[in-house]
Amino acid sequence: MPLRDVARRRANLRKGTSVANFTRASYTPSVRPSRRLSTHLQFDDWVPFPLAHVFAFFSNPENLPRIMPPATETRLDQLHLVSPKSSQDQDAIAFPQAAGIGTIIVTSFRLFPLFRLRAPWIARITEFEWNHHFADVQQKGPFKQWHHRHQFLAETRNGISGTLVRDVIEYEVGFGPLGAIADSLFVAPQIRRTFAERQQKLPQLLS
Repeated sequence: MPLRDVARRRANLRKGTSVANFTRASYTPSVRPSRRLSTHLQFDDWVPFPLAHVFAFFSNPENLPRIMPPATETRLDQLHLVSPKSSQDQDAIAFPQAAGIGTIIVTSFRLFPLFRLRAPWIARITEFEWNHHFADVQQKGPFKQWHHRHQFLAETRNGISGTLVRDVIEYEVGFGPLGAIADSLFVAPQIRRTFAERQQKLPQLLS
């Protein structure tokens, strides 16, 4: 084979290799947008109440409507309660309303205060550790996915014993880029307002 043809073939092979590498590189980002659409929020709130008292309040689903903004008119419609197992530092019998793993909580609320339309929300408890944390996921509701971890930590501030309440939320609105825009403009700000309002009235609820 003439040297000129060999050189031409090698050049073509190099071109083919570069095209193949470019195709793989350009394909990788195309599978990532769904991850970037997921929103992570965290809220910390310290209250001057004992850890066990605060945990008992939050782990009782009947208190859920009390911590939500009144404008949402949140209702507890159904509750399939699964009691958590007792631990060395906590007797489940002392807190019969605590929602353990497998509990199903059915609530409804008003999406917009000016409209009477109510949205259902079905949540399932997936994690539970006495006086430390519990977590719920959405089984049915307005989000494509929702995971909410409630964490509790004993903490002393200015010589006062209290509890740090930490909410770690991961959710996805869905609907692609339009959902991401709606999340940025409406959903995330509404969630932040909800927790800000809860923080204001939580000391009174725990009293």
